Parts: sequence; C-alpha cells; structure tokens
Amino acid sequence: MEKLDRGTVAVRGRDGTLVSWRSLATDAPGLAFNVYRDGKKLNGEPVATSTNYVDTAGGAGSYEVREVVNGAEGAASKALAIDGFLTVPLQRPAGGKTADGKEYTYNANDASVADLDGDGQYEIVLKWDPSESKDNCCAGFTGNVLLDAYRLDGTLLWRVDLGRNIRAGAHYTQFQVADYDGDGKAELIVKTADGTRDGAGRIIGDAGANWVSGSGEIEQSDRTGSRLTDDGKLMAGFMGRIVKGPEYLSVFEGATGRVLDTIPYPSKRGEDGDNPGADALKARWGDGYANRSDRHLAGTAWLDGKHPSAIFARGYYARTTIAAVDFAGGKLRQRWYFDSEAAGVPQGYSGQGNHQLSVADLDGDGRHEILYGAMALDDDGKPLWTTGMGHGDAMHVGDLDPTRPGLEKWGVHENMQMAQNRGAAMVDARTGEVLWSTPATKDTGRGATGDIDPRFPGAEAWSAASPNLFDVKGNVIASTRPAQMNFMMWWDGDLQRELLDGTKVSKWNWQSGSADVLLDAQGTASNNGTKSNPALSADLFGDWREEVIWRAADNNSLRIYSTSIPTTHKLTTLMHDPQYRAAIAWQNTAYNQPPWPSYYIGEGMPK
Repeated sequence: MEKLDRGTVAVRGRDGTLVSWRSLATDAPGLAFNVYRDGKKLNGEPVATSTNYVDTAGGAGSYEVREVVNGAEGAASKALAIDGFLTVPLQRPAGGKTADGKEYTYNANDASVADLDGDGQYEIVLKWDPSESKDNCCAGFTGNVLLDAYRLDGTLLWRVDLGRNIRAGAHYTQFQVADYDGDGKAELIVKTADGTRDGAGRIIGDAGANWVSGSGEIEQSDRTGSRLTDDGKLMAGFMGRIVKGPEYLSVFEGATGRVLDTIPYPSKRGEDGDNPGADALKARWGDGYANRSDRHLAGTAWLDGKHPSAIFARGYYARTTIAAVDFAGGKLRQRWYFDSEAAGVPQGYSGQGNHQLSVADLDGDGRHEILYGAMALDDDGKPLWTTGMGHGDAMHVGDLDPTRPGLEKWGVHENMQMAQNRGAAMVDARTGEVLWSTPATKDTGRGATGDIDPRFPGAEAWSAASPNLFDVKGNVIASTRPAQMNFMMWWDGDLQRELLDGTKVSKWNWQSGSADVLLDAQGTASNNGTKSNPALSADLFGDWREEVIWRAADNNSLRIYSTSIPTTHKLTTLMHDPQYRAAIAWQNTAYNQPPWPSYYIGEGMPK
C-alpha cells in the first residue's frame, strides 16, 4: 500500500469551490476534518461523513484541510488549486526523420502515475509516441519511443530513450511503474534493447548496434498490412521490423531515471536465443515476420499478497508466454515463467490472450491472479482455467454482480469459431464458467460494463454485437444501449459510473435512452486512433472520484480534469484497493481498458 498524502484539491465550479481530499486505508476510525480558506475555518462541525466540502462563496483563495482527532486539530494539507483543469507543462521532444527519410513528430501518449521520490505525491510517467509508429501487421521504420517523468508542476525529472532497436507502436512498449523493492519510491520496468539511453545518459548494451531490418519480404497468410502479388501471394515486408538481436528487461530508478539492473528479456523470441530464422519464428509463434511474436503485454501484480511483481507477456494469437519478475536487493529475478506450449500445460491455453490483461484476486486467497483474455493463471503461474473462447479486444474484471460471490469478467471475442458464435460473455472470474453470453457472427470489437441504471442491481453490460442493454444476469432491460463502449469513470456525486469516450464524459440517461454530456474537454485530444483513450484515468487526488488526463491538442501540456460536483458518499481512495492500484499500472498496455476495484461500487452497495 502506497504511503500517500491527503491529495487535497480545490476545484472551482459553477456553484462554488469543491474542496476534497483522500480518505486513506490507514485512517483511524472517527477521523474528521476542518476546512480553511485563507486561514479562516469554513465548516461548523468537523466534516466526518464525507471527504469533500463546497465553499459556495469560494473564489480566489488558499485552501487547506486539517485532521481532527478527539476534537483536536492535527496535520494540515494544503489544497492544489484547479480551475477547470490542471495544466502540466511538457517538454515536447523535437521530431526527426526515419531511416527512409520520412519526417515524424511526437505525440504525448499513454501515462502512468506513482510516487517516484517518496514524498507521498504522484508523479506522471509519460510515453512519447512518434507519428510514424506502426501496428505489428505493417512494415515501416519508426522514430524512437521516449519515456518522461514529470512532477505535477511540469518539472521534468528525466527522459529515457528506448533507442532505435525498440519499434514504436501500441503493442511493443508496455511500461510498468510501481514500488517494486519496497523502499517507498517507485521504479520503472520496461523492455529495452541495445542503444537504450537511461535518464542519466548511460547506454544499455551495444550503443552502435542496429538490429532494424532494412528490406525483404516473406510470404504469409495475413491480409492486413500485406502486399498482394500478381500471382495471388500475400507478402509481408520486413522493413523496419526487429526480428533479431538481444532483448532486455531493465529497471530504472524512479527519482532519476538511472538504470539499476538489466537482464535478458524473460521470453525469448527464439527457441534457442534471440536470432531465429523466419521458419523457426513461424514455428514458435505462428508467423515468420514478428507480427505475432512482438505482441507484448505487461502488468503489475501482488502475487504473494505483499510485494508487487512485474508481469511481462508475449504472444496471444497462438503461443503465449508470461513471466513474473521481482526486483529486490538491486536485482531483477524471475519469479515464474508460463509457456502455453510447454510440456504438462493442458490444451486450450494458446490463442486465448487479449490486447490487454487484468490482475485480480480471483480465488479470495489475498494473492493476485493474472486474467489473460479467455484464460487465467494462478498466483504461482500455473494454469487456473480457460474458456477456450479465444482472443478479444476488450474486457472488464470486477465485482460486477454483487449478488454472487467473487468477481466477474465481461469480455468480447473475435474468433467466432473458437467462441462458438458468442460475441460477448459474462464469466465467473474464479472458475471460468460462462454465466451468459450474446450471439454474434463476426468479431465483436467493443464492449463495456458498469452500473449505469439504478433500477437494476449490479453492472449493466453491452457490446457491439447487440443493440440491447443487459442487466448483470443477462436479461434485456432496454432496446437501446450507450453508443460509448470504451472507458468508465466515477465523476458525478452518485454511485453510478459514467461513460468516458474520446474527450467527453457522459452520463447514461436511462429514462431517455441517451447519454448526457457532463464534460466536454475542448482543446484536448485522445490517444491511439479509434481507441480514443485518455492518457490515463484514475483516482489521482481528492476524494474517491476519478480524474482523467488528456493531452492538449498541441502536445505541449497535459490537462488533468477533476470533478467539481460534491458527493455525500465517503469511500477510501481507490488507489488503496490492490486490484484498482494494479489496474492503474497495466492501464497503458496495448488496447487500454478502465480500472476496476475489487469490490462493488454502485446502487445498493454496502455502507
């Protein structure tokens, strides 16, 4: 559990200034608060039943909250002022030219947060994505991927340049940030290669090595990204791909960006090393041009219930390998390794992965398991279950049905043969039992869930496979569903979850069957093309409601939006829930998905 400060914010709104602060899991029972503006106490009785206060006369001024224990004031927390949004200035990197002369610029892309310097406040780790980044299906050179660390005032702490031997694209770089060694300061763990430069300017591996393919083609069966020849062959180009050369996993000090340790990447691309031929690559992963073998996922999991481990995975269309790595005593060490094609692994674990993973305590033993699309691994890396329904583009894992014990998973599926024409399914996350599903005849690319209708207990669910809205038991409750099937977030004052899509936050109006816009963040931009993701959505500060980070349209800053709407509900900061905290670590992975806590938040939740 992170040692966080109160994270007090003062957000100006139409009805005054909302002052809100964190309720921490370590707070003593009965703890209350006084709220001050410019040294003057605003409340009468200490605030005890919520962690927010509206100053209706609020305007310019300095706010703080003070803890009250047995009638005596204690620690004070000064509020961060937010007027509309908090601007975090960025040092946008200069663009450049690829190896074949194409110009590119940099866009602020996915982000994560952690306390990098041990002061109890979050810093932001941001990925810079070159405009010439590529999907795995397509050949072509890219610019370098960069990772920056910023304080909330825009101070740049460091920049890591992953170098030319890490290709840019949504499926290549998945970065994890957490306090892995328990020293109170977070580290960054990420896949690296020859030429990666750390935050202190040190080069990892061979600075002069160039493992980027310059030319060549290979015949294959994938249509997307291929060239069709006159005689009907599909050819995939090698240009810009990296199919040879050493691969590393490195850990960087959060405060400085200095590399602390580097080991060989746990999952090698080749059976016997880093340099397989095309035939060997195809035999191992399903193709010979690194489309499938360079599909990487990552996460952070508390596998022993006490210490975080980094999870790095490779492959999901066919072979799947997943490694858990610990960082202690200044060294990275492999905890366990799973290979879906290894001897002794039951059939049905290959080809089950999604474009993302999830981490949760599926069996109630206090230790995290890995939910990898349509299959799950136990905390020791052993197979737990597989539905056999195959790959999908989206999934949500949480206590979606509070009337059932444990957690549920709502996910969509792509391969109708493997899924047996089930486009979306609600699954018992402990056993893999399919509770109910919706039919489909083709890839169901989108789906979402959340408590958006207070008339029905639990989370509602919907997907692109059906025009209907379902309750958590699979009953049709409306013939109209939200068009938004992306992120979910808690924004307003009730317990229903709102719809986050593109640069808008909307609330489902169950009476009209439409979505009402609550926030339209003009001047910002979403990420990852049609995925329309924010840089990050998380409970960053203030009370338990969630913030959202978007990049400014000019990429010169990030904007953090926090609600100005009061709430009567008092919840512990979501970041002190292990499942939710793990979700913020993995949120940047490939096709980003929203975070879920380990318990139910919604209409009828226990007080």
